[in-house]
Amino acid sequence: MWGRYWAARRLLSLSRTLNQKSWRWKSGPANERALQYKIGEKIHGFTVNQVTAVPELFLTAVKLSHENTGAKYLHVAREDSNNLFSVQFRTTPLDSTGVPHILEHTVLCGSQKYPCRDPFFKMLNRSLSTFMNAFTASDYTLYPFSTQNPKDFQNLLSVYLDAAFFPCLRQLDFWQEGWRLEHENPTDPQTPLVFKGIVFNEMKGAFTDNERLFSQHLQNKLLPDHTYAVISGGDPLSIPDLTWEQLKQFHATHYHPSNARFFTYGNFPLEQHLKQIHEEALTKFHRIEPNTAIPVQDLWDKPREHHMKCGSDSFAADPTKQTTVSVSFLLTDITDTFETFTLNLLSSLLVGGPNSPFYKALLEANLGTDFSPDVGFNGCTREAYFSVGLQGIAEKDIETVKQITARTLDEVIEKGFEEERIEALLHKIEIQMKHQSTSFGLALSSDNPHRLILSMSPDESYYEKQAKLEAEKLKHKVNALSEEEKKQTYEKGLELIALQSKPQDTSCLPALKVSDIEPTIPFTELEMALAADEIPVQYCAQPTNGMVYFRAVSSLNTLPEELKPYVPLFCSVITKMGCGALGYREQAQQMELKTGGMSVSPHIIPDDSHLDAYEQGVLFSSLCLDRNLPDMMHLWSEIFNNPHFEEEEHFRVLVKMTAQELSNGIPDSGHLYASVRASKTLTPAGELQEMFNGMDQVKLIKRIAEMSDIKPVLRKLPRIKKYLLNSDNMRCSVNATPQQMSQASKEVENFLKGIARSKKERKAVRPHVIEKSPEPMPVGTERLNCSQITRKLITEPTFKPCQMKTHFLLPFPVNYVGECIRTVPYTAPDYASLRILARLMTAKFLHREIREKGGAYGGGATLSHSGIFTFYSYRDPNSISTFSTFEKAAEWAQSGEFAPQDIDEAKLAVFAAVDAPVAPSDKGMNHFLNGISDEMKQRHREQLFAISSDHLIDVANKYLAGGKSTRGLAVLGPENPHIAKDPSWVKR
Repeated sequence: MWGRYWAARRLLSLSRTLNQKSWRWKSGPANERALQYKIGEKIHGFTVNQVTAVPELFLTAVKLSHENTGAKYLHVAREDSNNLFSVQFRTTPLDSTGVPHILEHTVLCGSQKYPCRDPFFKMLNRSLSTFMNAFTASDYTLYPFSTQNPKDFQNLLSVYLDAAFFPCLRQLDFWQEGWRLEHENPTDPQTPLVFKGIVFNEMKGAFTDNERLFSQHLQNKLLPDHTYAVISGGDPLSIPDLTWEQLKQFHATHYHPSNARFFTYGNFPLEQHLKQIHEEALTKFHRIEPNTAIPVQDLWDKPREHHMKCGSDSFAADPTKQTTVSVSFLLTDITDTFETFTLNLLSSLLVGGPNSPFYKALLEANLGTDFSPDVGFNGCTREAYFSVGLQGIAEKDIETVKQITARTLDEVIEKGFEEERIEALLHKIEIQMKHQSTSFGLALSSDNPHRLILSMSPDESYYEKQAKLEAEKLKHKVNALSEEEKKQTYEKGLELIALQSKPQDTSCLPALKVSDIEPTIPFTELEMALAADEIPVQYCAQPTNGMVYFRAVSSLNTLPEELKPYVPLFCSVITKMGCGALGYREQAQQMELKTGGMSVSPHIIPDDSHLDAYEQGVLFSSLCLDRNLPDMMHLWSEIFNNPHFEEEEHFRVLVKMTAQELSNGIPDSGHLYASVRASKTLTPAGELQEMFNGMDQVKLIKRIAEMSDIKPVLRKLPRIKKYLLNSDNMRCSVNATPQQMSQASKEVENFLKGIARSKKERKAVRPHVIEKSPEPMPVGTERLNCSQITRKLITEPTFKPCQMKTHFLLPFPVNYVGECIRTVPYTAPDYASLRILARLMTAKFLHREIREKGGAYGGGATLSHSGIFTFYSYRDPNSISTFSTFEKAAEWAQSGEFAPQDIDEAKLAVFAAVDAPVAPSDKGMNHFLNGISDEMKQRHREQLFAISSDHLIDVANKYLAGGKSTRGLAVLGPENPHIAKDPSWVKR
């Protein structure tokens, strides 16, 4: 997976997720062991260099280095059972062939000890890992995994070490993962030769995202002297210049322990990790001087400007305003931690929220739709940079944006910031880290000459020009082939297909057994109470480390149908328009000062036992430090009782930002949009999902953003408020420590007593409403009065599912494909079989056919909680042939061509998801949001354990065979002659 700095953020967020489990500094065994290490102590070839206790974060850090190779190692000991490993290498390419990215893919295709093809993907089904992946960033490549099982940790560590240090790097794997010339139909040498390859298609898809294209160019042009000047993921036009020999050479120079950093986290013993890493990998190497250091960028003596082109945005609110411009400043070296910290703070003050100077000066100037990509502080390159600008502007306004930026910086340098804004920011950091600091730093100066002004405007024929350049590249490559080489290319294509189709012997790979999985789940204690006489509140006492999490669900059942499409917009703006005595700026300030965030989102939950019943509502979520709970609940009271809907211009700014975000999100989430559309006509909830979360919502927000008079939409918000922001049909939940519960219950009681109730009961708009209480609890359980949560479900007795096929025409060079099939709800006996089957089909059939042979970046099958079985592909060069692959997958499942070992592996993969760690803030949420109790989860677990080959063949025949179940199809992607000729497809 490629991302210029996404990898760093992903690992950071993963570490934070891992961090959420511990809650009180106690000298547990993991910390006690770590604190006993002595500086200079030698352990399995490593020397301890530093031991640091960090009680605020409940951890002890141990830094080590490997004597023979110089490899660096950081271990973070913490009482957390979810243990993480990662190895990372500094990878500094000097061209845009994508060598580090293609290498990241290819090392995972087999190694000396594990020579079977694709051990990485196969381990996904032989392990209980809670996370497994690999990432290529601009200047490093990272291989992380996490698991809660010690044996699993050792298995995965063995596979990862062998992949990284001793990969096979076979030529056919390079061709599959990177690029190759191959006949369009590999079995017919008369069909034209074309470029194929997983990374080649991935990067073609990646650069359909204009934000990503802009960010990449920004880094390339601001830091032009070394590795940051190239595209580490690969430019599709340069990828075909990479040779297999260059790939092997890059591995030899970069994937060496002397160029490596190891990181482990959790409560497993460090000595075991060090022994395994030393014995299985590092003893086979000697120290070298890796030539991978990145030199400091030479500073410019005057600012530079650069203009670039991109594809046009079919969802732009105003087609004449699709230009992006930003002003970027090179800052300090990121190893200067104090300077980096202060500049990060400064950046947040400059661009964070409606009180920041650039929000006021740029977003409220009515010139553009949102900040430019990469806005704010970026610390993912050796020297950090700050960037600010606008997207969605007219080309003629570039100069105006430059002038506003310079003027705003000068004003900030002259006047500084209000004390309260600095305090709000430090409060935010305290919530993120529970570790307060009052350091504050220096200013950016508009006198900084290392300044880049980058602008980007659309070109209607951009994708045509890219395709033409690719065709020229292809022609050049093909013309350079001799007749003998053409024959070899055809033969190699057949060899690759034969290899991909050959059954794999995976016996060399380590695996857990199904018997290693815990047979039962620990039950979460919940307590129910009625507040304000009749509103159910679920209390879940958890080690939340001084945080309180409050949530509420309010029903949409009485909301008139014509207001429904506007619910997502209402949700996104209701906490940003001001409330009570607070304008929207003051409200934002109070939320930063007193909470860790307050959000509202649509809530559509399918019933667990009936496909045609669902709950529709809105979810309110928030968190705060316990001392701020009264203030947070007061803010909710004001939002419910006195929300503001007067600020038309501010509302317009929010609408434009929402439209821009939705449009920018399509290239990364195309498969999700395709799946939502494909399931639209399969269940009653499907139509609402499409309305709230699908392309229908994207198009509605685009239309609203285009309106010259936005008042008619603004006037709908107080009408929605009347039906939603009251205590009719509401339920609440609180997660906090036991000591906080009595205070929390008082605050929730006050909040509920203080918000409106309807004077007379409103009737549901749809007449068929069923009241559903949770199943009674077994005698002796700790939960009290659990039957007090009664959910009012909408049901449509006359609903008839029907097939629909939709093609969304988008100017992308790749497709996003979805096919959905109506099956059974969560509690039905067949649900567990279908869940295992989806995993089995992904691992044993779809991965091979869609990714390896078809060249798509991703593909597979999933079963949603709503009982919709989905086939999907992502960044796929094919579309119609992918639907044929889905059909063949169903036939493969019906034939029962899988071994008991395959079923066990699918069970392991499903249980890894079922047993993924749940943060204290989210415990009890399955019960509160979805009505699924621990007893129901345990029954589902027992059904998963019991599944056999016969069950899987039975459900494949019953639901996946052609003509058995209603299905929907959808494609997001370019013109398709086959679909264009077929009248059964709806073209949008």
